[in-house]
Amino acid sequence: MIVLLGVLVVVLGFATRRNPLLVVGVAGIVTGLLGKLSPVEVLRTFGESFASSRSVTIFAITLPVIGLLERNGLQHQARTLIGKLGTKLTTGRFLTLYLLLRQVTAAVGLQTIGGPAQSVRPMIAPMAEAATERRNQGRPLPEKVREKVRSHSAGTDTVGLFFGEDCFLAIGSILLITGLVNSTYHTHLEPLHLALWAIPSAVCAFFIHGGRLLRLDRTLERELVTANAQMAVEREDALDRSEEGGAAK
Repeated sequence: MIVLLGVLVVVLGFATRRNPLLVVGVAGIVTGLLGKLSPVEVLRTFGESFASSRSVTIFAITLPVIGLLERNGLQHQARTLIGKLGTKLTTGRFLTLYLLLRQVTAAVGLQTIGGPAQSVRPMIAPMAEAATERRNQGRPLPEKVREKVRSHSAGTDTVGLFFGEDCFLAIGSILLITGLVNSTYHTHLEPLHLALWAIPSAVCAFFIHGGRLLRLDRTLERELVTANAQMAVEREDALDRSEEGGAAK
């Protein structure tokens, strides 16, 4: 049981907001040493684990590609596309469509087709912001509203992936559950059974989160009205102060 103190290291590291890579590395070293492994064996275990999971580092390839696409105007083109789709495509409706697309693609095994780096930052968030700016008559968005749109864009991607991927019978979580249940309880649980039972959860998640996204339009509209009114008052106050300063001179 003392080996489980490595989990405590992870909890404390994340609670104190330390670097995740450093926290996981230290937790692995602590767990290895408590498990009576020598420093050489701990290092060998790290190397073997990295070599057997090289696909985890695929982000090292995707991030430079996304950066080059953004530098050459990917976000600008995404904003332009939203402008051509008409005024009926609001921020909430656009994110609801993306939620459906994300769930469907995850359900057929295309989990990496989207994600914060691949789609949210370069395309989905700018398109959602452009839809909000159109409701704001083309004026720049207040920072609070912009951050809310971005957070809902990232949240939509997460919800779509989380509830859609379990409908795919070859996903790691499904295989882990079936393997653990079959070996522990000596049953014969098929991955297809779990995948089918995940479909109602995915449908409920779509309607619940889709409803939240549709209500987002009204929330953004109220916040834009408040922010614009506050900016107008601030401009009038600044103008009055400048006139008073000119009169004093």
